[in-house]
Amino acid sequence: MECDKCSRDAVMHAAYSGAHLCDDHFCASVEKRVRRRIREDNMLPRDATPEDPQTWVIGLSGGKDSVVLTHILDETFGRDPRIELVALTIHEGIEGYRDKSVDACVELAEDLDMHHEVVSYEDEFGVQMDDVVEKDPENMAACAYCGVFRRDLLERFADELGADKLLTGHNLDDEAQTALMNFFEGDLRQVAKHFDASIGDFEQRRDGGDFVPRAKPLRDVPEKEVALYAHLKNLPAHITECPHSSEAYRGEIQQLLLKLEENHPGTRHSIMAGYEELAGLVAEEYRGDGQVDLNECARCGSKTAGDICRKCRLIESIEAV
Repeated sequence: MECDKCSRDAVMHAAYSGAHLCDDHFCASVEKRVRRRIREDNMLPRDATPEDPQTWVIGLSGGKDSVVLTHILDETFGRDPRIELVALTIHEGIEGYRDKSVDACVELAEDLDMHHEVVSYEDEFGVQMDDVVEKDPENMAACAYCGVFRRDLLERFADELGADKLLTGHNLDDEAQTALMNFFEGDLRQVAKHFDASIGDFEQRRDGGDFVPRAKPLRDVPEKEVALYAHLKNLPAHITECPHSSEAYRGEIQQLLLKLEENHPGTRHSIMAGYEELAGLVAEEYRGDGQVDLNECARCGSKTAGDICRKCRLIESIEAV
């Protein structure tokens, strides 16, 4: 099959659009969608200048999504004096998995000559995920522990690096799954938080105040297209499933979405188009509803609704085993 834009062989067919694209036109299409999302979300404020630049910290895990995002951001803004790009990698302590992905992060950052910070659970918390999974004092899925620890380090070090925004590599599949999970759980307040936390136009969001605002520039690109882009660009991505991954409910949603997409191409795009518009309306309605004043954790200083943050409680529980 020929590319719709030239006479070269197509490397992909997007069922949701009908497009057949060669490698060059496919990669250009991915980059165009990321740049359009950055514009539509008003990520770069009008008052950013070389004298007062924005600092964008990228959560670089070494997987295909974050590697592709980092590459495209460097291609787009690497020479823009209004933006400083910084890569932040979290080492969770997973033998045979994270070491290789951290190597990929280091290689990419060196290739791009990008400021790169690596922090670990072991150095910061005195724990490694392999040990946490073995002890499991709270009888929870590994992802439940890891999510708390990872969010804490991303937020804390993004703040220390002076981040104006924290960018993550969530793709279309990730966000469509989250949207369905919020709907199925009937959690409109979570939908409102989702808008203000990471998917809303920056000119429409409520100022988070205590937290570095997040952005997801890759969220219009399907997961398989991200993987294909990484392959075609020969990027140093570590494409392997985490051995402790066990988000059963999300996995069910993922399979449901894949089946719907197969039978009805464009389902993921339609879900997100409606969800984002609805999320903006819901945010107006529920914004501030049930909001509590945040305190500083008595042990680590992180923002928390109670006296001790969730991360510190988990660490205490792990150390007690």
